[in-house]
Amino acid sequence: MHARRLRASLKGWGGVGAMAVVCALAVAFALLLPHTRPAGDGSTGVGGQGVADGSHAKAEECKNPEDQSLSPSTAEGASTATIKKRGYVSVGVDQNSYRWGYRNPNSTAKDVELEGFDIDLARRIAEDLLGDADKIRFKAIPTNQRIPAIQSGQVDMVVRTMTINCDRLEQVAFSAPYFLTGQQVLAPTSSTIEGYDETLADKKICSAKGSTAYDKLDADRKAGRLPSSTDISITVPNQLDCLVRLQLGQVDAVVTDGALAASQAAQDPTVELKGDRFTTEYYGVAMKKDADDLVRRVNRILEDYREDGGWKRSYGTWLSATLGSDSESATPPRPTYA
Repeated sequence: MHARRLRASLKGWGGVGAMAVVCALAVAFALLLPHTRPAGDGSTGVGGQGVADGSHAKAEECKNPEDQSLSPSTAEGASTATIKKRGYVSVGVDQNSYRWGYRNPNSTAKDVELEGFDIDLARRIAEDLLGDADKIRFKAIPTNQRIPAIQSGQVDMVVRTMTINCDRLEQVAFSAPYFLTGQQVLAPTSSTIEGYDETLADKKICSAKGSTAYDKLDADRKAGRLPSSTDISITVPNQLDCLVRLQLGQVDAVVTDGALAASQAAQDPTVELKGDRFTTEYYGVAMKKDADDLVRRVNRILEDYREDGGWKRSYGTWLSATLGSDSESATPPRPTYA
């Protein structure tokens, strides 16, 4: 795998100061991140129309959204042909999610590159499509801009801890799932909050705009499954901004994917996961809705990534320390295709 491996320690990474710097960087670098070996004309245009030989679920018909992707294939279509002609794949990623997609602040390299589990997967896709993991252009995008970035053609795909759900299937296409996760509560270790329950009464909860976390909070409060006094009005463009607000005492807790929350708890020992995950969700690679040939090709790549041990090696490098080697998430999900 081409991504540099995580150093044994990350001195100076935790704490409010570092988080504030990271969030400032997220704004400053929310533009095309050129690779050290770019190819093509430098544009970020998405591939053309895909092969229209499959259908995607509509929200009103959708059940088990993680099982709605198209079957794997290596057949070339307009989208994959456009990427090959251009000479690189454009991928929307995160740059401040520790161990998923982030810039290592202790890196000694002149050009600090992105690292993490999602970055490994993005490079594997580039390697399979173009024969070289370096033929890739990263674009840092905030949580609430993932779908617009795909629809507008800013990127070919998004590999950014993006949950597959029915509403999103109306707007973009997804690969088969590549990671199992679920929503959890993150709060200070000294907090009286015990989990996703009545202890959230009168508490301020932060979530990212456009996230499944906010959708769940909103739906549960309306349905009476969450205390009516719980304040869920605080939302941010990037999920990591919630951790900063938590560290500054502006909110009482964060609700986000457990996989991300575990990494954030590893960054800052003053916060911890409270209670078990209360949803079951899956991450997928998101692509343009009609790019069927690209979806099928990515699904073929994911099949190979699981079978040849690449997925397991990446998990061991980036996530085993925070999620454990025997958790449900430590095994790649087995897909069911539409």
